[in-house]
Amino acid sequence: MPLGIKIVPQNNQGLVETFGKYHRSVTSGFHFYLPFVQKIRTVSLAMEPKSLPNYSIITKDNADVSASLTLNYHVTDAVKYQYENTDSVESMAQLVRGHLRDIIGRMDLNEALGSTAKINQELAVAIGDLTNTYGINVDRINIDELTPSTAIQEAMDKQLTADRERVAAIAKAEGEAKSIELTTKAKNDALKATAKAEAEATRTRADAERYRIDTVQAGLSSADDKYFQNQSINAFSELANSPANTIVVSDDKIGELGQLPVVGKLLKKGADQ
Repeated sequence: MPLGIKIVPQNNQGLVETFGKYHRSVTSGFHFYLPFVQKIRTVSLAMEPKSLPNYSIITKDNADVSASLTLNYHVTDAVKYQYENTDSVESMAQLVRGHLRDIIGRMDLNEALGSTAKINQELAVAIGDLTNTYGINVDRINIDELTPSTAIQEAMDKQLTADRERVAAIAKAEGEAKSIELTTKAKNDALKATAKAEAEATRTRADAERYRIDTVQAGLSSADDKYFQNQSINAFSELANSPANTIVVSDDKIGELGQLPVVGKLLKKGADQ
């Protein structure tokens, strides 16, 4: 402004130079200076973002990745920021990139891709108070993108596809094995049930047969001669009604044939034929 009047905005610091040499600092507000002799530079103390472009980093396993990050910083010492470095912001950016390259260079690719939060934390600790040399303090660092090269991405996609197919094949095989196991178990259970039922039926028939035999034997043990004679009569009666014309009888029973009324009928029938 003419007449040596300078207004330093809010959240800025003014640096008064006399014949190009730093003389003193002034705060925000209304200030006077000597025209052509003095000059007041303003330096912003507000937080500012800085985007670092993609740059290549080699991991521990020689994989090429592209890193992109954003950081927020503010000026803590306007004198250092303005006079002790020709470009304090670029110096700070180079410091951050160097430490980031060192941190990722100690990691494998998979570890680096899955540890962005850890990298941010280690990077913040690494730069620490080093940026104070430039009159700057880094308030926040964030890795926006960590991308492998195109060749590595293609290889990773193929590996991911192969892993998914392998998992699917394993799951299918396990399902088929489980199905076979359940089917076999069901068949075995059915065979066991059938065998058990047949065993129960056989045992029941055997018990019934044993009961029948026991009953017959009990009846025979109490039967007298009249019972057997009656059985003989019934047998000869059936024989009389049959077309048979030959009878085989033991010698000791021939004398008893005359006592059976059915014998006469049998003999008469034979004579008629």
